[in-house]
Amino acid sequence: MTTPSEPGGGRLDPGLAAITSERRQLINLAYRLLGSLADAEDAVQEAYARWCAMSRQQQDAIASPGAWLTTVVGRLCLNVLSSARARRETYVGEWIPEPLPEPREWITGRLDDITADPADRITLDESVNMAFLVVLESMTPAERVAFVLHDVFRYPFAEVAEIVGRTPEACRKLASSARRRIHAARAPATPAARQARIVRDFKQAWEAMDIHALIALLDPDAMVIADGGGVVGAVLRPVEGVEQIMRSLLNLDGRLRDLTFLERTVNGRPGLIAQQDGVTVSVYAFDIAGDRIKHIWAVRNPDKLRPWTLGPRH
Repeated sequence: MTTPSEPGGGRLDPGLAAITSERRQLINLAYRLLGSLADAEDAVQEAYARWCAMSRQQQDAIASPGAWLTTVVGRLCLNVLSSARARRETYVGEWIPEPLPEPREWITGRLDDITADPADRITLDESVNMAFLVVLESMTPAERVAFVLHDVFRYPFAEVAEIVGRTPEACRKLASSARRRIHAARAPATPAARQARIVRDFKQAWEAMDIHALIALLDPDAMVIADGGGVVGAVLRPVEGVEQIMRSLLNLDGRLRDLTFLERTVNGRPGLIAQQDGVTVSVYAFDIAGDRIKHIWAVRNPDKLRPWTLGPRH
């Protein structure tokens, strides 16, 4: 996003310095609330715009600019979530949260190219893995905001209540309900090294079209969900079960042969990207339980691949 301008001499106004230091925290919060980096950047930019629209006297009257910005961003995200359901009813195909690369891989997919603004980077922990974000998508807007603010960012319920517009006790119940959803969907953790090995084996079997090896890597009830956002040829509905997944892969074999598959970190976990002529055209996130792949999320929507090709907006 674009930060407030600096006065003459290149020195940042002390009042602005107090709020620009909050930027990374706000981006991290908004991404977890919305599942979209673009929407998160818009929410944070709007919060900054509202701050800058106030008089200096009004700004000085705010004891904690960071808390004020968090409240504004939280409310903006709540509004976006409330309207998102209606928008997604007209979305072409399945909607998947926007996948994010490991910061060193942010722009070109090269480990030696570190050019993204650190303030725009999302901290990749368990609260942004794709399986977690997908469960957040199943929550009501109020549940999601209350849970993320309290359980992920450790805001007390009194402050959460001011953002959500409900009582602290109501927010406590919302977070508890959301927590039950998370626990019900959470599979036993598979060590990262084993996840990486399974993804690598899947990549090699996929490239070789080794059907027997692919079947051995997939849970019998595995599901593939693709988000093409209207891209021609994109799968519009989830593909469930090994047999259906194999049939789908065989149907796509001709298109896949022109692609180069690379191992990358996707939302903090081992994943894959597909490139055509050096441009990332698909990102694949995996949910692994034990030694089997339970979910594959494939994102082809070009609007959601910006962090893999262009880097953050400024």
